[in-house]
Amino acid sequence: MADPLGYVPVAAAALAIPQFLPQIIKVRTTGDAAGVSWLWAALTSINNAAWFGYFVLSRLWGGLIPALSAVLLAAALAMLPACRRAATRKAGVLITVWSAVLITAFVVAGRIGLGTLLTAAFAIQVAPSIWTAYRTAHPTGISRGTWLLIGGELSCWAIYGVHESDPRLMTLGTLGVVASILMLARTGRRRASASS
Repeated sequence: MADPLGYVPVAAAALAIPQFLPQIIKVRTTGDAAGVSWLWAALTSINNAAWFGYFVLSRLWGGLIPALSAVLLAAALAMLPACRRAATRKAGVLITVWSAVLITAFVVAGRIGLGTLLTAAFAIQVAPSIWTAYRTAHPTGISRGTWLLIGGELSCWAIYGVHESDPRLMTLGTLGVVASILMLARTGRRRASASS
């Protein structure tokens, strides 16, 4: 009988593919990007492009569709006019520098170096989102659906990391769950204050 936990990455992929759609739909239909970080969307697109390359080099074909989905949908979110207004020259420089760091890691340390850096990169990727959400007085533009999907996907990776004794996946999953909880708590607090 097959190990049921071996299918957890399939569940993670199913949650990962559509995760930016709720956020895109919310910003596009309302024009409200309050609390949504342009830098987070741009970093997510860049990091997932690097993950796509890592998966190709590793022949991990199952990761290609979720990574490509995140590249395209996070870039689409960053390009929405309501989000693009939040882009700054400093954020653009950070994106350029980060892209150079990823390329350098691959050139110097190959696929393994790139994969190790990308595991740690999730904290860099998600920090602007949390920072923006908590610094925005009324973060009405944040989609709870996106953060529920992100939390679901990364909880799958945390479980799979424990199952496989893989500290990189455990770390990635744990960081993602914590980030999702923080974002959902911020949107929940926003709803509570709006109804009072």
